[in-house]
Amino acid sequence: MAPTYRVLLSDSLSAEGVAVLKSFPELSVDVKTGLSPAELAAIIAPYHALVVRSSTKVTREVFDHAETLKVVGRAGVGVDNVDLEAATRRGVVVMNSPLGNSVTTAEHAIALMMALARKIPAANSAIKAGRWERSKFTGTEVCNKTLGVVGLGNIGRIVADRALGLKMKVLGYDPILTEEAAAKLGVEPVDLKELFRRSDFVTVHTPLNDSTRGLVDRAAIALMKDGVRIINCARGGIVDETALLEGLKSGKVAGAALDVFVQEPPPSDHPLLQLDNVIATPHLGAATDEAQLQVAVDIANQVAEFLLTGTVKNAVNMPALSPGEIELIGPHLNLGEKLGLLAAQIIGEAPTEITVGLAGEAAKLRPEPVTAAVLKGLLSKFLDEQLNYVNAPFIARERGISVTETRSREAADYVNVLTVAVRTRSTTHTVSGAVIGNRGLRLIAIDGFRVEAVPQGYFLMLHNRDIPGVVGTVGTLLGQAGINIGGLELGRDRVGGTAISLVEIDQPVPVEVLERLRTSPAITSAALIKL
Repeated sequence: MAPTYRVLLSDSLSAEGVAVLKSFPELSVDVKTGLSPAELAAIIAPYHALVVRSSTKVTREVFDHAETLKVVGRAGVGVDNVDLEAATRRGVVVMNSPLGNSVTTAEHAIALMMALARKIPAANSAIKAGRWERSKFTGTEVCNKTLGVVGLGNIGRIVADRALGLKMKVLGYDPILTEEAAAKLGVEPVDLKELFRRSDFVTVHTPLNDSTRGLVDRAAIALMKDGVRIINCARGGIVDETALLEGLKSGKVAGAALDVFVQEPPPSDHPLLQLDNVIATPHLGAATDEAQLQVAVDIANQVAEFLLTGTVKNAVNMPALSPGEIELIGPHLNLGEKLGLLAAQIIGEAPTEITVGLAGEAAKLRPEPVTAAVLKGLLSKFLDEQLNYVNAPFIARERGISVTETRSREAADYVNVLTVAVRTRSTTHTVSGAVIGNRGLRLIAIDGFRVEAVPQGYFLMLHNRDIPGVVGTVGTLLGQAGINIGGLELGRDRVGGTAISLVEIDQPVPVEVLERLRTSPAITSAALIKL
């Protein structure tokens, strides 16, 4: 049988993973490693699938030249080396293999913690150099110490479990972990500041993004105990390297164990590498034979199955659906994700219960993918990890969030209606949207206020008293700030009562403008919404 699809491996993959791909006669497999983005862009055109690890950078330029590319497979978890927006715009499915290296990375974090506590690397170097310096390498026990775990996803949970086995007290910070879910883990849920204040050891297990970059900074280290020890096996940049260096030199931080750096490999004269109380490894979190074999085999099977049958698994930008289902349900997935994202920006605190309602023609659809899309959008504002249609429902369950689906064939003003209700400890908020025609999306209600807007771009959302002059005040302030208004939607509960204003704008509103709006006598709240 002549090969039907061409597959390019641009990073080294275990032999078993390569063998899986080559076992399918329909696939022609090429291995070309060490390519720059420009070099990859120059040769990508004829390939239907690209398999990478962390070294290859799959940039917008690559996707612009990917004339036949259908799927990118990442052997591992993180996809920060793949431009997801460009992939989605091009219609390319991006898959990862999220479970193969969780245990491996968690074990590495525990190993670094133990090595840090007992000064094992320095003691090993000394004795090999002929120095017997027992008193110099007196360490500390981890038993009965407090470990603070920042991020309780797959890896953080395994770290917590192993630490409990070492008889440690475990504190956990996760933006949406309920007390019930924490209790099942044996972890005490705390906010981030309390975790920093109480922990003897701090380990971070979040992806790197805008909200986690510099998460452990000068202010965080200042909150910590004198003599704290810090471990980072997640991503370079989550721990501020300059702040850590200052803490280590001052003695505030007794030691640090780093598997990751902002620049990898770090320069040989990196100041952290010059300190005796720093342990460093070259990004080995996922580097075990078992993990590399598993993620390689997983992604090889996923890529092959997608090319040959259209089946989508562990996709970070598409749900697990057949090609026909994707065509039918696609607009509702987009709407669901937008409504989840909107709800997250309204509620202001962690969700405890979520209800997804499909009405009218939408009630005929499979509810599970739509719910997954809602959860992906909602949780993305609370969690610092790669969310997709596969893991979002699982993450909601493991955090103790109740998720309910309802369906009704009745729809009033619109043929297809999707409603998302989110309950928190203090309140409930509801947002609704509709699919217009084949692809058009509309936001139609917020907390009972009727509105109609395309859920795309920036919005200024105001709650105000229904009195004259509010729109003029808003327009004046935005005009003075050089912000153009693209559209305006108004809703109210009754004449002279409470009103909502949804102002479509071309750019974000500066913080100082939001503060001026909030001080207006007629305005009770002002928030910037990005969809």
